[in-house]
Amino acid sequence: MTHIWIFKGEGASPFPSGVFSEKEKADNWIKNNKLSGVLIEYPLDISLYEWAISSGLFTPKNELQETPKFIQNFTCASTNHFHYIDGVEE
Repeated sequence: MTHIWIFKGEGASPFPSGVFSEKEKADNWIKNNKLSGVLIEYPLDISLYEWAISSGLFTPKNELQETPKFIQNFTCASTNHFHYIDGVEE
């Protein structure tokens, strides 16, 4: 397994409400429960920051972008992600 799928419900706490090994399993759970939120694919065994750099999607442009605070808050819109409303993928 090289990645996982994490579901974050709309208006939820900062913690995910589901973690899945396959998108199909996540889709079924979201659909069956008529959930709204976002499903995001994350690489395993590498930080999103390092993954984005190694994939050529992000290059730090200054020292600030190499600080712990920046790295711990880093997100990347280039990951596969899907939005759902009432269990339907938009």
